[in-house]
Amino acid sequence: MPQHSDGPDGARGDLRAVITDWGGVLTSPIRDSVDAWLAADLIDPDAYRTVMRAWVTQAYRGGADNPIHQLERGEGDPSDFERALAAQLARTDGAPVQATGLLDRMFAGTLPVPEMYDLMRTVRKAGFRTCLLSNSWGRVDYPRDIFPELFDAWVISAEVGMRKPEERIFRHAAGLLGLPPEQCVFIDDIEANIDAATALGMVGVRHREPLSTAARLATLLGLPFS
Repeated sequence: MPQHSDGPDGARGDLRAVITDWGGVLTSPIRDSVDAWLAADLIDPDAYRTVMRAWVTQAYRGGADNPIHQLERGEGDPSDFERALAAQLARTDGAPVQATGLLDRMFAGTLPVPEMYDLMRTVRKAGFRTCLLSNSWGRVDYPRDIFPELFDAWVISAEVGMRKPEERIFRHAAGLLGLPPEQCVFIDDIEANIDAATALGMVGVRHREPLSTAARLATLLGLPFS
């Protein structure tokens, strides 16, 4: 592991890069978009949470592969996931849940967070490298035109056949930056992903809202964020 010196303000002198999640970090909370979709499509929220709780628990705590693993790794057609999820859901009016376009509707309410875009620009201007590391849920409409302005590299799980919290995807992202994991900060809103990154030596920052994340980076990188 590289040696580092902590400055008097807590800055880590060995850090060279910031790797960040997308959904829920550079976008509005995913839960807000999902709640809007549940209401618009008259989906029984209890039915949704029951199936997703089981799938997410398997996805992040081990066990056999399930539809989330397959979707995030880009295995098969996203339509398979839509049909599998729709079959487990119920509408409050008794009508069948429409599978076609389910993922598009689920994430339709997701909004960009300009403060986080600005934070990535600030980090890059200060000389640190940046990378996007996102678990993709099917046909996610990333604003790829802005990626070169915000990131030196980007990793979309379905495009590389790996997913967080697998160790190999973190190593892949760091490798694209030409750095060991120990010289990278990792930002995510999911604790299991933070735990996986820190187990490799990355410095984890659990994202809750832009101001606290910016303040934490300011301390770690020794930057005068306002």
